[in-house]
Amino acid sequence: MTTTAPRLGTALARLLILAAALLGTLLAGAAPASAHAALTGSDPKDGAVVAAAPKEVNLTFSEQVAMSADSIRVLDPAGRRADTGEILDLCSGSIVRYGVALRSGLPDGTYTVAWQTVSADSHPIAGAFTFSIGAPSATSVALPDRTAGGGIVGTLYGIARYVSYAGFAVLVGGGAFVLACWPRGASVRPVQQTVVRGWLALTGATLAMLLLRNPYTGSGELSDAFDLAGLKAVLETKTGAALTSRLLLLGAAALFVAVLFGAYARRTDPKEKKDLAFGLGVGGTVVAAGIAGTWALAEHASTGIQPGIAMPVDILHLLAVATWLGGLTVLLVSLYKAPSVDRSAIERFSKVAFGSVAVLAATGLYQSWRQVGSWSALTGTRYGQLLLVKIGLMCVLIGIAWISRRWTQRLAAPEPAEEAEQTAAEQTEAAVEAGETEEAHEAEGTGTAQGAVDAGAGAAAETEATGTAETDDPERAAQLARQRAAVATARRKRERDADPERAGLRRSVLTEAAVAVVLLAVTTVLTSTEPGRTEEEAGRGGTAASGPAAVPDRPVDIRLPFDTGGIEGKGVVRLSLDPGRTGANALHLFVERPNGKPLDVPEIKVALTLEAKDVGPLPVAPDRIQTGHWSASGVQIPMPGEWRIQVTVRTSEIDQTTIEKNVKIG
Repeated sequence: MTTTAPRLGTALARLLILAAALLGTLLAGAAPASAHAALTGSDPKDGAVVAAAPKEVNLTFSEQVAMSADSIRVLDPAGRRADTGEILDLCSGSIVRYGVALRSGLPDGTYTVAWQTVSADSHPIAGAFTFSIGAPSATSVALPDRTAGGGIVGTLYGIARYVSYAGFAVLVGGGAFVLACWPRGASVRPVQQTVVRGWLALTGATLAMLLLRNPYTGSGELSDAFDLAGLKAVLETKTGAALTSRLLLLGAAALFVAVLFGAYARRTDPKEKKDLAFGLGVGGTVVAAGIAGTWALAEHASTGIQPGIAMPVDILHLLAVATWLGGLTVLLVSLYKAPSVDRSAIERFSKVAFGSVAVLAATGLYQSWRQVGSWSALTGTRYGQLLLVKIGLMCVLIGIAWISRRWTQRLAAPEPAEEAEQTAAEQTEAAVEAGETEEAHEAEGTGTAQGAVDAGAGAAAETEATGTAETDDPERAAQLARQRAAVATARRKRERDADPERAGLRRSVLTEAAVAVVLLAVTTVLTSTEPGRTEEEAGRGGTAASGPAAVPDRPVDIRLPFDTGGIEGKGVVRLSLDPGRTGANALHLFVERPNGKPLDVPEIKVALTLEAKDVGPLPVAPDRIQTGHWSASGVQIPMPGEWRIQVTVRTSEIDQTTIEKNVKIG
């Protein structure tokens, strides 16, 4: 059965469109970079009402964070700083806790705690909550809408991360492909260009990340990328040191590339070439491991459980990915752009890729256990879900690689007899010479409509014309040289396209590369997502950002947007139920316009229902205290459980609405 070679334009365009669509879907649905450390507690708690002003506010995190002088800010109801600006290190053993001292003589009212820091694995985290002294009050503090690590800076930083991973894979995998599989490829220009572009991409992306690091973890303003003071501060952090080390190692990588495509490519003595290959292999492995280590030392592997094992495993994982996907990229370029690729080289790469997949499976299994921790986190957290997508793509990639391996085995099959091959070569050469003569005559504008051209006479005429052109007309000689080069290129392309095994291999490798593009995007998003183990631990710890569900000794504090449809009919009801447990509770309601200003309404009613026990609805009629503030004391909660709180707001004689929310009361 004859296999036809795919047309590069059509096949490549379809696969790239498919890859781009999958990549776009993935990135469009990806949330901004999540916290890899999580806030697990605070004192005072979110929504708490304390009788007297505390001396300090402290925050507890699930893992180590980097605090700066402005990481925790406490703002009074008017938006003024209520803290001294002195960060207190309250860490003890495995407990990660930081605080800030408060000024003395603080008046009653609602205070806002805004915090922003960087987790130990280099990702920015931020949040805010409120507590009240004496009684809740209106506040003019507007919490920032920007998510830590989001916005245009976050997008650019994420793109730079993706490009850096891709550049690393092409640089390391391309070098390994040349040294281990195809030494002759060191002198092939498309291969040289691909590896050099990988180095340029990784270097450029690293520089971009270094400049963007300050606004990425701080203000979020792109203009701060050129703030020298901010850059200096970044260089003093663990991530800044890792990026700087990567740039230094890339200098050594540039020397490796220069020797590989220079001295090594020009060596003709087998012994000298073998010795130089050994030196390049050792040096290149050390440099590649060092570059991979800059990720391991600053990201997921450096924090959490077993960092001493996780960091070497992460380095092996990155090297295996680069060897496989980077080598695949160079092989794809070679199959389409190089004059020819040795069949033995393709067979050797098939074995190298198989070994890389084995290493990926072992290291990936360990990393999955370390970052996910449980079966529930595998399906119930964003990290676990992304990991399942990555595993699925890996299975698809391995399946396509198996097809590529079958084509490789067919490609390595014994060749036809040498005599038949020689005869075919002689016939091809004669046809090419005849074609070159015809093309030369057409270029001279002879316009002769000959039915057939004698190959030997054509070759002689061309030789004579060429000799005359070289002596009398240099421009004509250059034109003939270009024509001969074009004919030779066309001949080589026809020879490649006529090989069914090579055509099948090109198709499968192209598909493999397209899936690898999406796989690399999933990996990039995965490295900026909160690990499932951390997310579950934070959930068990009852973080301050866990929503309105109440726990014992924590007041209920919820926001209920409403719209009655009439004039002044839109707003928000802020409800506080203190202490938020069985027995007597104090109820406060604050009705606000969308701009945060108090809204006076004719009537507001509350009802509480415990459906699981068929209790309620228990009506509550709060009293108006002042504009937008309603209150009721002694609100009885007879038993714990999941209570439905219904609030009815009337804004005119005919316009009213009922809004509700379920909360857990201990």
